[in-house]
Formats: sequence, C-alpha cells, structure tokens
Amino acid sequence: MRAREAGIILGTLPPGTTNSIADVAGVRVGHTTLIRGNGALVRGVGPVRTGVTAILPHDDDLFRLKVPAAASVFNGFGKTIGLVQLAELGQLETPILLTNTLNVGRVADALVAFMVERNPAIGVTTGTVNPVVCECNDGFLNDIGGRHVGEQEVRAALTVAPGTPVLEGTVGAGTGMTTYCFAGGIGTASRCLSPAQGGYTLGALVQSNFGRCGDLIIGGVPVGRELEEQRQKRVALHVGQEPRREQGSIIVILATDAPLDARQLGRLARRVPLGLARTGTSGGHGSGDLAIAFSTADRIPHDAGPLVRSAQVLNEQNPAIDGLFAAVVEATEEAVINALCTAHSMDGRDNHWAQALSLVETLAILKRYGRIQ
Repeated sequence: MRAREAGIILGTLPPGTTNSIADVAGVRVGHTTLIRGNGALVRGVGPVRTGVTAILPHDDDLFRLKVPAAASVFNGFGKTIGLVQLAELGQLETPILLTNTLNVGRVADALVAFMVERNPAIGVTTGTVNPVVCECNDGFLNDIGGRHVGEQEVRAALTVAPGTPVLEGTVGAGTGMTTYCFAGGIGTASRCLSPAQGGYTLGALVQSNFGRCGDLIIGGVPVGRELEEQRQKRVALHVGQEPRREQGSIIVILATDAPLDARQLGRLARRVPLGLARTGTSGGHGSGDLAIAFSTADRIPHDAGPLVRSAQVLNEQNPAIDGLFAAVVEATEEAVINALCTAHSMDGRDNHWAQALSLVETLAILKRYGRIQ
C-alpha cells in the first residue's frame, strides 16, 4: 500500500485528490512493463525486468503547443537525451519518457517516430524535434544489454487514456529498479497550496533507483539502520543485495498548474535534492540524479507569429513561491517513499533478488520512535 494508506504522513501540506502527478489537470502517465524469463543471463533473451514510462503534460499537440520547462542536474552520472535544448529554450515539446540506461537510444528513436507521425512537417517545413528521454540503470535485475524496449512498448505507454490512475512500484520504467537496496521503481505524490496562495497544485513522479539500505530515513526515523540491525540478528532475513557504494540513480519529474516561466521552474527543480535528502541519500558518486519541471498553465506556440507573445507569471514577491518550494520538497520525499511502499519483491538475472520493503517491520520501527500511532 501507499505510505499514507499505511499511516505514514509526510510533510504538512495537503495532497491532491489522488496524491499523484495526475492531480495537475491534463497530466497523464502511461507504463509498459516487461517481465519474462528467469535464471542465468542470456544476452538479448533475458531475464527481462524493464519497461518504459511516459509523462504527457497535456492532451493537445505538444509539439505545436509547447509548455515552459526547466531541468536541474544534481548529480550528472546519467545518459539522458534532450536536456541541452530544454535548458537553452526553456520549452518542452515532447512527452517525457523514462526507461533503462542502454535503452535510451531506442526509446528516443520511437518517440521521434511518434512525433513525426503526428506532425509530418517536422524536418520538412519546420524544425526538427527534441525528444526528452531519461534513464536509470536496471542492470542488477534486467538483461539491460538486450535493450528490450522498442517502438511497440513506447507507443503503448504514450497512448494511455485520460483519467488512467498512475501505477506505482515495480511497473514501467521502474520494473527492475531498487531503492535503498529494496525493490523500488515508480512513485508519485502531490501537494496543494491554499486559496490564499493561488490554490495551485504541484505533483512529483520519481523513477527511483538509488540509496544504500542503512541510509534510509522515513519521517525522520532511521528505518534503514534499524532494519540492518535486525538483519544482523536474524540471518534468515533477506534484504536486497546491497552494493558497497551507491550506484543507482533517480529521475524526478515535477508538474504544476502554477503560472511559472522556465527560470522559475528551474528554481523548483533545484529544490528537489532537499526532498531526496529527507529520505537519507547523500548523492553517491555513481548516482545520476536530475529533475525536470514543467508548467501546464501556458502554451507556447510553435509558429513564428505573432512578434510579441504575452504570458502571465507568478509574482515571486508573493509568499506563494515559498509554498511551491515546500510542495516540491514534500512531494519528492513522499514519492520516493511511495515507490518503496508499493514495490513488489522482484527476482532477476542470475538469481539476483530485490526484496520488497517490509511494511510490518517499518511500521513497527516508526511506532517505536513515536512517529506514528
């Protein structure tokens, strides 16, 4: 179950109706999950524990009606596509796709094909298109070199119907991921500002694949350290096979309906590490950590005219900007914990194993520390 369903309340701001990135009107999330085979690794065959996740900012033609966006790289150990133009122009013109590290090229190719199909003028009578694809390494469980995510899987994720709930845990791009050495993957959460602060909504979605077990903190409680101590006392307890160093990654996608330009969205994205730190990470050498933030409040036309375009943006002298900063921190933190709470145990290549976080043991620890009733 999700953190709040288990009684774990993080932060003070209220969540949206679904406590997900889809609480920002128009945002959709689609997944394609690939799970097949088991046992020894056979390159190109399996076992396969991977997938793709698509985040769509709105239902209109995103290439023709772009949205303001920004990215912030906390730790650049990653292989993303599209961040250079996004940083230069401050505009997002394709859905954001998440997948595994070695599948970035195939997924980007499929995304370009999808966009060209819907906009035949691309590369002919107008400019080219900037696909945005991010990744985490699922090679501990998955035949990552097999690059099993192709055009069929990408299109399935992109054609998600409006109103589809955002699935979490070991699904889509999160299928083969681990978080704090437990099964991890996709997590999401949202926060709502008060009417006095505009009533805006901010949602976060994470592809979570980082952290060492002993570092895990939930609600200020050193849950990971306590679980490690319990493991030492009980030899039969199987916690995920922990690497000596943190060598995972996390991608954080922020969406909001607040009227923010690219510069302001960059300020939101740079607050993401504060939310990650609440879960215990220090951003290890081998961990690629970045955030992309976009606003659905504006549509930036692709066409050259008119000469001047007007857009409303939030007055940063208003305390509402502080509310959005707090929303980023809280939603990021809870999205990571939701990824942990909703993930299922997952086996993988060469009998590797990622154990799901035990909610029974976690809740007992939180109660012992007085964090929950």
